Amino acid sequence: MRPLLELINVCYAYHSRGGETCALQDISFQVQQGEFIAVVGPSGCGKSTLLSLISGLLSPESGSISYNGDFAVDNTASEGSALREKIGYMLQKDHLFEWRTVYRNVTLGLEIQHRLDEESQARIDKMLRDYGLERFRDARPSELSGGMRQRAALIRTLALGPELLLLDEPFSALDFQTRLAVCDDVSAILHREKKTALLVTHDLSEAVSMADRIIILTKRPASIRKILELKFEQEGLSPLARRSTKEFQEYFNLLWEEMNDNEE
Repeated sequence: MRPLLELINVCYAYHSRGGETCALQDISFQVQQGEFIAVVGPSGCGKSTLLSLISGLLSPESGSISYNGDFAVDNTASEGSALREKIGYMLQKDHLFEWRTVYRNVTLGLEIQHRLDEESQARIDKMLRDYGLERFRDARPSELSGGMRQRAALIRTLALGPELLLLDEPFSALDFQTRLAVCDDVSAILHREKKTALLVTHDLSEAVSMADRIIILTKRPASIRKILELKFEQEGLSPLARRSTKEFQEYFNLLWEEMNDNEE
């Protein structure tokens, strides 16, 4: 089966007057349609840089990135622009605009791309109903809880119809209890929408509770130390339900050991 996303020997370095800083070195992995992949590694190892490369915000210095078999290395190429439209990017902060209602926030991307038609409006209306925000459509972001704001940000991303979602620590600003609930919400939404996702996180519990596979990066210059495949006896568990299983503790301990060895 052809992967939705494939990286082959991708390298990237930052350049300044002080010299060159190698961030990523020989990164190779595949993501299949419908998979949820988590990426973990030491602070500053280049996890967010990896997402920037995949999204097309940066171009690799060497190696290749292909999306559904089409190569998208040149950041300026029209082909690369077309491929980037199939990728949604959700950041650490929700970046909702206070002067716009919830509805006008979730339609913002479609407005910018001149794609806000009757079909897309009907799709947004359905998502607002399905994900508990319909009665807040005319509210301001300040009237929403942290979890509701993240749901609104996710709907804004999904409204554009991306095939691949890049999640850059989207729950890090939430308190622990809200974070657990929002993880469940986001996981349920992505499964319902049949989306493929790549999550960058510092939270090992979050990675084990949500992912199908976990990519463990070394310290900078980051390379892949190990790819951990997760199998639970009971399939289809929510992230919160996974945390109560014996497999969760086993995978968490294994991941903890890998990260500690990595630091040493």
